[in-house]
Amino acid sequence: MDLDNIAARLGVAVEDVERVHRLAGDRPSAPLPAKADAPAILDRLAVPPDDAAEIMAGWPDPGDPQWTPELRWLLDRSVALVGADLGGHGWLPPGPELPRERGLAWRHLYVYAYLALVDVVMGYHRDHGVAEAVSWATLADLGRNLAVDRRMRGEGWPVMQAWLTLHARGGLFELGRLQHQRGETSLDLHIPDAGPLSAEAVTASLDEARAFFPRHFPDEHYTAFSCGSWLLDPQLLEYLPGDSNIVRFQQRFELEPYEEPEGLDPDVEVLRFAFRSLTTPLDRLPRGTALQRAVIDHLQAGRHWHWRRGHFPI
Repeated sequence: MDLDNIAARLGVAVEDVERVHRLAGDRPSAPLPAKADAPAILDRLAVPPDDAAEIMAGWPDPGDPQWTPELRWLLDRSVALVGADLGGHGWLPPGPELPRERGLAWRHLYVYAYLALVDVVMGYHRDHGVAEAVSWATLADLGRNLAVDRRMRGEGWPVMQAWLTLHARGGLFELGRLQHQRGETSLDLHIPDAGPLSAEAVTASLDEARAFFPRHFPDEHYTAFSCGSWLLDPQLLEYLPGDSNIVRFQQRFELEPYEEPEGLDPDVEVLRFAFRSLTTPLDRLPRGTALQRAVIDHLQAGRHWHWRRGHFPI
């Protein structure tokens, strides 16, 4: 196997290909679902019609010339890489970022990897007694993220492709309003783009998690909920009313000492969440909500947002 040649044909760094080869090793992969079953699966995963049509059009049928040997190798080894860490809960990029403008196979390769892992992770969920409704609600974050990426004209996917390996390994569960990522001693909270962050919905999700994890993962012992997000930046208090959902969410947490996050630009993350755009000039962004106005005014004043971590006892 010539990894240098694979990297050159994929247009990525050889180090990225070597990483996939090293982590996947000679472990077995998992097959894609039957193509005839794919539309129903995509529907259950909340994949929007435009994205579903592209995924079906780019399906890796045998002999399809768009699926070159190096793309088929990367798909197979990415599935093996992620599947080898079933039950893992750390950040795990499935492979290198690809030049997606080269075609549907390139654009959706990691979607096909996700689809190949659906049966694998569903089996893992069943082994732990997780209700099918929770499984599908968790895995349907694929559709939500594809919709965001389409809205952002492809600017969202480099982050999302690694994020979604948490779902495909059983490392994260969506319980009501919040997503709960398994950790060492804490459950890390994530806030999907799924409507208002009301205090009542947050409390209900936390209560569900308090019952869910001891029931389905009795050997794991969590002492705290934690969260790392710009939503915990105290600077938001300068702009938002005291009874806003974000402020009430902040008030649950004891903040940890501030550390500049490595490899993460909080200003970019705020723009990604609040506007789903990284390229629109500030003076052309919508100001329809208090949060949007806060983000714009803060950045126009030459200030920056901070990524903060906090926790509170379970």
